[in-house]
Amino acid sequence: MKTVDEMVGTSPAICAVFDLVRKVANTEMSVLITGETGTGKELTAQAIHERSQRKEGPFVPINCGAIPETLLESELFGHERGAFTGAVHQKKGKLEAAAGGTLFLDEIGDLLPALQVKLLRFLQDGTFERVGGQETLHVDARVLAATNVDLKAAIGKHEFREDLYYRLGVLHIHLPPLRDRGEDTLLMAMVFLRWAAVTYRKPIRGYTLQAVDALRAHSWPGNVRELSNKVRRAVVMAEGAEITPRDLDLTGETLQAGDA
Repeated sequence: MKTVDEMVGTSPAICAVFDLVRKVANTEMSVLITGETGTGKELTAQAIHERSQRKEGPFVPINCGAIPETLLESELFGHERGAFTGAVHQKKGKLEAAAGGTLFLDEIGDLLPALQVKLLRFLQDGTFERVGGQETLHVDARVLAATNVDLKAAIGKHEFREDLYYRLGVLHIHLPPLRDRGEDTLLMAMVFLRWAAVTYRKPIRGYTLQAVDALRAHSWPGNVRELSNKVRRAVVMAEGAEITPRDLDLTGETLQAGDA
């Protein structure tokens, strides 16, 4: 079994990801991490940071899709006093907070065109200005980015800059969905079970055969995050020493497995 921090697996697909993480970690180049929701993109970014020469520096994440458009530029690049209504103090952004370390831009596909231009400039020469500022600032920070959308399709729709895509994606890691990782589902289910059993102090030793069938039959659209949440729920709900399909809230899956 191979591991990268909290990521575990033995399937060829995930082992290839682990090898890529180790190879790109010691470079200073930007990395684009792609994959469906819940596949572990932030964990992958953290693993790269922890194996890099910047590991003693900060790891600063920002979700580009979770912050209102009007605030995102200020959150990312900071602002000067008086830059806009309510800006009563100078504020340093996430980029400056990541100095000496790594900035992780999650959901990079949601970045506005104007901010894409500003980010591209930073990736090219390491400089930027705060909102409302005239001073050109220089920050030494590595940028890792992630998205669950097809950026090439977004380029075709003129929603994402092609030059930014190629600047970010010099090194590219694609995370496979859980349904393509074979028996990794059961392996990870056991790992999550051990963690949850310790956390919630419950003496649970494993899964019933029906629960194993249900885990195998489920398509896991939410990927690793969904599996982790299901297992934690199961540990809380379980009344016996083994997890059942009902504990997992996957009772319908056992019927599908039996029919198959």
